[in-house]
Amino acid sequence: MSISLPPPLALYVHLPWCVRKCPYCDFNSHAVGHGAFPEGSYVEALVKDLRFTAPGSEDRPIRSIFFGGGTPSLFSGTSLGVLMEAISENLNLADDAEITLEANPGTVEAHHFKDYRQHGVNRLSIGIQSLDDRSLQRIGRIHSAAEAVAAVHTARAAGFENINVDLMYGLPGQDAGMALADLCLATALPVTHVSWYQLTLEPNTVFYHAPPALPDEDIIRAMEQDGHALLEGLGFARYEVSAFARPGQRSRHNLNYWEFGDYLAIGAGAHDKVTDVGGNTISRSIRHRLPARFMALAGGAGAIVQARDLNPGDLVLEFMLNALRLTGGFSRALFSERTGLPFSAIATPVDQCAREGWLDTGAGRVTPTATGMLFLNEVLERFLPDDHAAVAERLPAG
Repeated sequence: MSISLPPPLALYVHLPWCVRKCPYCDFNSHAVGHGAFPEGSYVEALVKDLRFTAPGSEDRPIRSIFFGGGTPSLFSGTSLGVLMEAISENLNLADDAEITLEANPGTVEAHHFKDYRQHGVNRLSIGIQSLDDRSLQRIGRIHSAAEAVAAVHTARAAGFENINVDLMYGLPGQDAGMALADLCLATALPVTHVSWYQLTLEPNTVFYHAPPALPDEDIIRAMEQDGHALLEGLGFARYEVSAFARPGQRSRHNLNYWEFGDYLAIGAGAHDKVTDVGGNTISRSIRHRLPARFMALAGGAGAIVQARDLNPGDLVLEFMLNALRLTGGFSRALFSERTGLPFSAIATPVDQCAREGWLDTGAGRVTPTATGMLFLNEVLERFLPDDHAAVAERLPAG
């Protein structure tokens, strides 16, 4: 490995509580109903974690911040202000940083939107999932379609010009017409970005252990193809497997993940990725998942449950898992710049996938074809070495 430059740096802040755990959700979130949760204590713990995490990164500009969850919009504007002040004091926040907060239209937090905007949040991502009340009930959402529409308009009135909505397809009882109707209704709202993804049954979720009846593969394929055409016809260009944006409105924070940039992460269960140019290493660490345990240990190394440097096999797989999600793929130079590895580390499987018609390799880039996007899991399997020595064998000596 030979790393010459650090990649762009972002910050992720995990706010883990929600009103009710959705039956399809496998995120680190914890239901509180409509009761109280330790907001003040958790914010104090986040500030401690930030002060522990920041040293060594103070001179690197933070290009984006993402407040994820859970339901971050359960937190007050005052709490967001405390966090933003601590971030500004401990890190080098770029003047044009994209600052995103996830919001749920099913809680009573919409009145916080103006406060969030005043404290620097400039992008909202609203978890609508569907604009059909029957579908919302089937997937356990606590809001109605009308509340979702109202949340978007409230965000716009609060001064947000960059608004993403999350929508799912392949829902229980949904047909292709219903999925397209969701898209038509959502894109008629003042939104600049749509995250449109298929409902999947993830382990450790209610739906995984008690699966609902879902549409068959032919119906899902029709939803996908017709939905992509509809979105792009309305000016939302697809730039990632499930991300569609109006011109100039791509998610910079998520692009940093997909382009294998660095990110600090604070909060319960948060994962980070940090490049050390001097030490020629790329490392990951994970914090305690349970909020109470995290709060008790925040501010010290005890809050970290796992920390390790990535080896060449890890780097190849993680880079490809992210970069091949992008419709535009990646340049050969970016692979070497972000991993410290020569392109020879992936040349053999790239050539194999090109012969299968899954990847294009012209103009110094590696780009998934339309077929490759449909069979992305099969493509990625080609970058799973039997052991890490298989990657090492493709590296030059010295």
